[in-house]
Amino acid sequence: MASLGKLTCRHWLILPVVFSAICIANITDELFTTDFFKVVEQRYGAKRIDDFTDWRDTINEGMGLSDTEKLHLANQFANRRIRFTSDSDHWNKSDYWATPIESLGTKGGDCEDFAIFKYFTLKAMGVDESKMRLMYVRALLINEPHMVLIYLDTPGAMPLVLDNLKTKILPANQRRDLKPVYSFNGQGLWLAKAQGLGSNKPTSSGTKTWTDLVNRIENGE
Repeated sequence: MASLGKLTCRHWLILPVVFSAICIANITDELFTTDFFKVVEQRYGAKRIDDFTDWRDTINEGMGLSDTEKLHLANQFANRRIRFTSDSDHWNKSDYWATPIESLGTKGGDCEDFAIFKYFTLKAMGVDESKMRLMYVRALLINEPHMVLIYLDTPGAMPLVLDNLKTKILPANQRRDLKPVYSFNGQGLWLAKAQGLGSNKPTSSGTKTWTDLVNRIENGE
């Protein structure tokens, strides 16, 4: 969470563009090949194989469930398998967006990494991308910037909040401890209103840092 407060307005505007590109890299059954698991073992050790096998099985299980069941399955998996750690402690960097594979392989990540992991897991389960947004908020109880994943069943619905601070999925109007700032997904950027909705805003081009992240995801990192 610590690095979010350092993002400038310029950084905020480039994120949706980058995230749209990231979404090109889908997590499908084609990812979990024999060669993939060999690479996992080489990078993260044999003990991590079970985590990735369980992730694959969780995704496959979720494909046959309702969206509500998918949300709980993905939220529970991420919150149980990934421990919270700051970017500075985990990556020795002030700000680092880990790929889902990196988060699970190292069993650690900050709030952004939890939200990104859940987003791609749900997308792999078949949840419509238009129903999900990453949302920057202010966590009022700890007075820090924070990121969560929100889900809207319909455009006018009350968003459901998937979080690593409170593991129970709750509607946004029951999360008075969070003050929305803005939300985005691969389809654009919204300044947050009371329910996490707002006006579509223009975006600018991304940077090499974000392009590198896209490439890492597409290369299976």
